[in-house]
Amino acid sequence: MPPVNTSASGNGTITVGTDRSVSGSVTTSGISGTAGHIHEAAAGENGPLVIPLTKTSASVWPVPAGAKLTDAQYKSYNADNLYVDVHSDVHKDGEVRAQLKR
Repeated sequence: MPPVNTSASGNGTITVGTDRSVSGSVTTSGISGTAGHIHEAAAGENGPLVIPLTKTSASVWPVPAGAKLTDAQYKSYNADNLYVDVHSDVHKDGEVRAQLKR
């Protein structure tokens, strides 16, 4: 999916441990988010859902407790091939997106 035209933004920290555990959260602004996920794909590409994020308030999307990557997903993380995105009714395929960087 190509980038969308939006004034929405997000920031946060997602941490991946050497045991493949995933923690952290994303906070958005200017968006009425409907879903948030970590996906597997290179920058500029779309890929399958890896971890669904939970919505704890109108703008906060934490990683659920106990989330872990598979060995293959961890390899993708180390190759910078995981991204986080938040979807909205206006942009159902994702409105705010960022690649996870080691």
